[in-house]
Amino acid sequence: MSEMSPDEYLDAVDEKRRADVRALDALIREEAPGLDRVVQRGMLGYGPFRYRYATGREGEAALIGLAAQKRYLSLYVLCAVDGRYLAETYADRLPGASIGKSCVRFTALGKVDEQVLRELVAEAAGMGPRDAAGV
Repeated sequence: MSEMSPDEYLDAVDEKRRADVRALDALIREEAPGLDRVVQRGMLGYGPFRYRYATGREGEAALIGLAAQKRYLSLYVLCAVDGRYLAETYADRLPGASIGKSCVRFTALGKVDEQVLRELVAEAAGMGPRDAAGV
């Protein structure tokens, strides 16, 4: 399978989700301008980094990920603060979303507070990947 560019990824998103994904991409790029944009694991990634667990297992990830799923838009935030994933700490401020450990899922951008998403992305970008592993 050939590598897809971030712009090609955006062009390939289902038409009904494309406007929201483009808006989220713009939001992330505005709030985290220092993070490189890549396509990883079938999603847009911002701030790619390499990790290594104490067990020796290594891999690649991105500080922030954005995926257009069939039923949801998913924003992955791989940062930890005080032993919890950063996304979890925003759960009460994003009532229109389903929050997992590191994932914020919502059906449409209009269902969540965009300003809160901006704050989440900016905080993650400020933390960087040094805080992303080992919750």
